[in-house]
Amino acid sequence: MRHDFTSVKNIYIICGKTDMRKGIDGLATLIQDSFDLDPYGDSIFLFSGWSKDRYKCLYFDGDGFAMLYKRLDNGKLQWPKDENEVRKLFQQTLRWLLEGLSIQQPKAIQKSSKGVF
Repeated sequence: MRHDFTSVKNIYIICGKTDMRKGIDGLATLIQDSFDLDPYGDSIFLFSGWSKDRYKCLYFDGDGFAMLYKRLDNGKLQWPKDENEVRKLFQQTLRWLLEGLSIQQPKAIQKSSKGVF
């Protein structure tokens, strides 16, 4: 099983509230049917419920699914609210989210496109 997820190709956050009673099969079905994504790809999928103090992470490592379930002791996640949306995250954005920050940091220096000189 992979323990270093920094080289995972895609990180997706399932926005809104997910029924946290769902297990691996229910979450994989949600990914496939509701968002037309491949749960078997090199991707991490993140889910949160009503309280926003816990989340689940689903990942297929080549021979089976791994699911991480975490409950925070202090604080809540700033989880995006749009129920029908899935967003692709970068590693830095994932760190912001898991540190309790918004995934949209208005004061962070954003990457720029090529300029004309």
